[in-house]
Amino acid sequence: MRENSAAFAAEVGRRVRRLRAERGLSLSELALRAGVGKATLSGLEAGTRNPTVETLYAITAQLDVPLAALLTDAPTDPARGTVPPEVVHGDAVSAALLETFVDGRVTTELYRLRIRPGRVQISPAHPLGAVEFLTVFTGTAKVGPLDRPIVIPAGGHASWVSDMPHMYAAETGEDVHASLVIRHTSPTPPERP
Repeated sequence: MRENSAAFAAEVGRRVRRLRAERGLSLSELALRAGVGKATLSGLEAGTRNPTVETLYAITAQLDVPLAALLTDAPTDPARGTVPPEVVHGDAVSAALLETFVDGRVTTELYRLRIRPGRVQISPAHPLGAVEFLTVFTGTAKVGPLDRPIVIPAGGHASWVSDMPHMYAAETGEDVHASLVIRHTSPTPPERP
């Protein structure tokens, strides 16, 4: 998996800026609501900062959009097929958006996920009604609601409502490799970036 490119950071910044402006929010107001520093948000919008998963989720929660509204699906190169998608990193999680499916008001995002051991990542609440589905290929994951996390061994899967803060951790000393599906329903049909 390749690291975030300058073009990727610039595109994410452009999308954040557009969504913020569409909602009539100042940079300061969005930064305050999302709990991120104004300089961090400014750098993200300018494309000079690599976005983290935590920062992007904090921002998308305040903009009431799924994470996929800021990311792009894995691109396709006619000569090489699907190009590896950009990877966003967090405290414990590295995620790559593979595909986004929009069906009316429902957006389904498919991610390749890696959870690194020795860390816990807390994800802020997603929009009301969001549900996550995790399938673990290797390792053992501890995920889900903070007050009742779910342990998923290799070969297992589970789901949880993610419109509340939730966690991701590797339960043992090895990396967890998994697929994550997130389903959101919005009051109006979502826009494609």
